[in-house]
Amino acid sequence: MATTPVPGTRVTAAAAVPLPAGAPRHIAIIMDGNGRWAQRRGLPRIEGHRRGVASVRRVTEHAARRGIEQLTLYCLSRENWRRPALETTFLMHLLEQYMTEERALLMREGIRVAMIGRREGLPAATLAALDRTVAMCAGNTGMRLCLAINYGGRDEIVDAARSLALAARDGTIDPAAIDEETFARHLSTAGMSDPDLLIRTAGEQRVSNFLLWQISYAELWITDALWPDFDAGHLDAAIEAFVGRERRFGGLASS
Repeated sequence: MATTPVPGTRVTAAAAVPLPAGAPRHIAIIMDGNGRWAQRRGLPRIEGHRRGVASVRRVTEHAARRGIEQLTLYCLSRENWRRPALETTFLMHLLEQYMTEERALLMREGIRVAMIGRREGLPAATLAALDRTVAMCAGNTGMRLCLAINYGGRDEIVDAARSLALAARDGTIDPAAIDEETFARHLSTAGMSDPDLLIRTAGEQRVSNFLLWQISYAELWITDALWPDFDAGHLDAAIEAFVGRERRFGGLASS
């Protein structure tokens, strides 16, 4: 697990140049550090979340222009509901606002939008804004932006196992025929490629119940930069680090 510390400095964003050979097709990001960013500046935590939305905007735009096929962002975990009600309510408001205000950017860049996670418990207004944006972007052919909202990796695996168990009970699937490919088709990410690169901000070295099945062979890149400070330059640095690694998938080095 490589760590790339960024001790209080910002990385200068490079121009959106085409991806080099061997670049990741699918990047997933655990966006962490909004609250700490605000606290270090004597601001309320919700201000950190507001600034975090700006990072989502610039990273999404840069990833699309560089030619990344999919960007998956961990927006709200199931565990985040343990936070104060004022904070989670504000997060839902921010998500609704983002889904509305970013439609022009999403359409201009040809970005498709998808959501993974449980819809139950999310405010109706937030879901309506999300569903409308997903529908508006359905015909786009560029990068897929996948938002993990009210999401938990263990929940997803349990849901898939339950779906397969019901299918086996009803006789529509032979339990002996269930393999990895079959199981993956019952996950919320069915039809999506697995992440090649997992980025985590704020220096935390854990995966926090995110895409547990899908990141089995993802490369990890960790930065001390808090999410509101994360920009296109950090994303480029992560891509460059990925290209320099040798992915063996459990085998031996090519040499």
